[in-house]
Amino acid sequence: MPSFPLRLAVVCMSNMNRSMEAHSILRKKGFSVRSFGAGSCVKLPGPTPTLPVVYDFSTTYKQINERIKPRPERFQECSDRFDVIFTCEESVYDRVVADLCAREQETLQPVHVVNVDVKDTLRGAALGAVIICELCQGLQDVEDLEGDLDKLLLAVEKKTGKSFLHTVCFY
Repeated sequence: MPSFPLRLAVVCMSNMNRSMEAHSILRKKGFSVRSFGAGSCVKLPGPTPTLPVVYDFSTTYKQINERIKPRPERFQECSDRFDVIFTCEESVYDRVVADLCAREQETLQPVHVVNVDVKDTLRGAALGAVIICELCQGLQDVEDLEGDLDKLLLAVEKKTGKSFLHTVCFY
């Protein structure tokens, strides 16, 4: 068991459906978690697939009709440090890793970035949140985050049939 509570982040493109569902479940389970978007704006399905409803990240959830936190947040604007960052699609994983690698390394504290591909639907978000929660619960039981995370990912991969991307970046 880690000697400190893990600091977790969940990142999708718009900080709406997928990251918010995982944020909600993890918070209810007592985890220290924040959620973010990695895109340039918040996009929701619109009248047609080519006409999304677009919001700025400064728009409050009250205006958008969500309830977990005051407003969407953009990962690239956050200076907080996390132990594990879960992303919900490969393009978001690429953005998060690129952003972390572009930051000046100050403490060399590792941060694990794990991609869990989550379909951007209500059902997909719910299923993805369950997998992310299972991974987080498993992380609570490891003695060595650095050494045991890959084993945990393999075990959950076998169980769920999902494959994960994983890299380590440094603060």
